[in-house]
Amino acid sequence: MTHKTKGIVLRTVKYGETSMVVTLFTELFGVQTYMVNGVRSSKKSSSKANQFQPGALLDLVVYHSDQKSMQRIKEFNWSVLYTHVLSDVIKNSIALYIVELLHKCLKQPEQNTALFYFCEDVFLELDKADRTITANLPLYFALQLAHFFGFKINDDFNEQQNILDLQEGSFVSEQPVHPFFIEGENALLTSQLLRVLQPFELASFKLNHATRRQLLKHYHDYYALHIPDFGELKTMAVLGEVL
Repeated sequence: MTHKTKGIVLRTVKYGETSMVVTLFTELFGVQTYMVNGVRSSKKSSSKANQFQPGALLDLVVYHSDQKSMQRIKEFNWSVLYTHVLSDVIKNSIALYIVELLHKCLKQPEQNTALFYFCEDVFLELDKADRTITANLPLYFALQLAHFFGFKINDDFNEQQNILDLQEGSFVSEQPVHPFFIEGENALLTSQLLRVLQPFELASFKLNHATRRQLLKHYHDYYALHIPDFGELKTMAVLGEVL
């Protein structure tokens, strides 16, 4: 059977002379791997191959079988034609970070439409965002994404509980014995960022480069503590420079 679904491109690997193996986070089936044949065989088809850039939003008609580990795509086209995400260096670096973090968290090929629509909205907001919102969007995404995988940080910050224990995912009153915690201004900022419900609210956070890098590093540690075999994010170094 064929199914219509949207998909977010996570990863593309060349296969043979003309084909590609593409990992997509789909609206209907969660994360799936697809063989796409004949998209690299000519100049005309190479334009189709460009649609499989990480972060691209596609409309798809796919063949699907739960018994197969690799599916096939019958038809594909742009769902959204970005204005900036794939061409602007800063926005593309952020898109690649979002894609990598999402890909590392998606372990099972199960449907999660709420997560898909959240990610879709983040990419659309990134495309139109001004400079401040753009720079703060990775922080917002990292904090919000954890909610979908069951380990969202509890925003119980107050004057007494003002240290964020990254192992516990909550604010505490005493410094933990382990090194994974956030304190001081960065703990307060994290609490404030946790209250952001829509990306446009990020405009009020006037952060400098060093603060954004520190917060991203802390949030990376948080994911590494809660996702088995999380490893390193290759996009962190690039993002640290462009932010």
